[in-house]
Amino acid sequence: MFRKSLEQLSHSDFKELLSGRKCLLYGANGYTGTLVARKAHALGLSPILAGRQEQFIVPLATELGCSYRIFNILKADEASEQLNDVDVLINCAGPFPQDTSAIIQSCLANAVHYLDINGDLTTLVNVQRFHTKAQETGVVLCPGVGFDVIPTDCIAATLKHALPDAISLSLGFEVHGKLSPGSVKTLYNVVANGCLIRQNGLLTPVPFGYHMRRFDDKQSEKMVTAIPWGDLASAYFSTQIPNIECLYPIDPEHLPWLKRLRWFRSLLKLPWLKKLAYLLISSRFQTPTPVERQQSVTYFWGEVKNSAGLVKRASLKAADGYDLTVAGVLLALQFLLNYAGDGGYFTPSQLMGRNCVESLPNTSNIRITTQLPS
Repeated sequence: MFRKSLEQLSHSDFKELLSGRKCLLYGANGYTGTLVARKAHALGLSPILAGRQEQFIVPLATELGCSYRIFNILKADEASEQLNDVDVLINCAGPFPQDTSAIIQSCLANAVHYLDINGDLTTLVNVQRFHTKAQETGVVLCPGVGFDVIPTDCIAATLKHALPDAISLSLGFEVHGKLSPGSVKTLYNVVANGCLIRQNGLLTPVPFGYHMRRFDDKQSEKMVTAIPWGDLASAYFSTQIPNIECLYPIDPEHLPWLKRLRWFRSLLKLPWLKKLAYLLISSRFQTPTPVERQQSVTYFWGEVKNSAGLVKRASLKAADGYDLTVAGVLLALQFLLNYAGDGGYFTPSQLMGRNCVESLPNTSNIRITTQLPS
């Protein structure tokens, strides 16, 4: 699928791919955006760095020798003006707004391919609504080209390929590493929006702490519970499996606290409380250091079942989530710079193939096992 894996790309390769084309990296001053900008620069790519605040963008642009633009991407007029000569937009700004319509409309109006690192369920669903318009304009919309969507999406697509008549899908991951303030803010929004699963093709609210179960991912057996993750959108778009749940390990001792969320979750949406929470998160959480990222590891797993009770499972070991995201963004950019296909909304596995995650550095191959009906 790929001319070269990400690890094999050199400084000259990216320059050749980008020849005569422009890539704009929005949110370049954020933690992940800065990591992407630095890695892109190391590979010979000079993206236009962009964001809302000049005092944060200019120092990085000066250091890397990149041009820059200052604008609010949520304002359609500003965004359209700044994107009219751009070929690919990489959106690394976060936490992501629930309504990204203005961003997508600006990309469609200017024939700009769109990538982002978002894993929010609401946003992934919102972007997919522009599929037909993207087809008409030849624009590729591919959100979620990072953690955790690329690995889970590839696992979902691989399991669907292995068991085409699957009627249920479970996906999960476990992080052994440190979260940045931006990631914690995203988690705050996830909790505030409530828990969901997909039943018979429809997103269905369930209480936090719903459906506790044990799951053996070959690393260890763990207690897991449903979380309202973006895979409920991306995995469904990739596989059309009607029943999907996203799972995350939980200490059984924390279960009572998790169940209490149903009583005060709505309070978390109050603007003043959200603002206070963001301030506390920014002051108490520190971004992971390069050494901490290097020592971090992430495990992903999935399970499908058909009506006859046949079960297939998949597992994958990957690098730190932030390094995975940086590599995923650049892999998707490499793909788009070589792309000559149709426009539309794509999940990572739909755009780049169900094994694309295996092209990322420090990522294992997807392993499949089978469990026969008892």
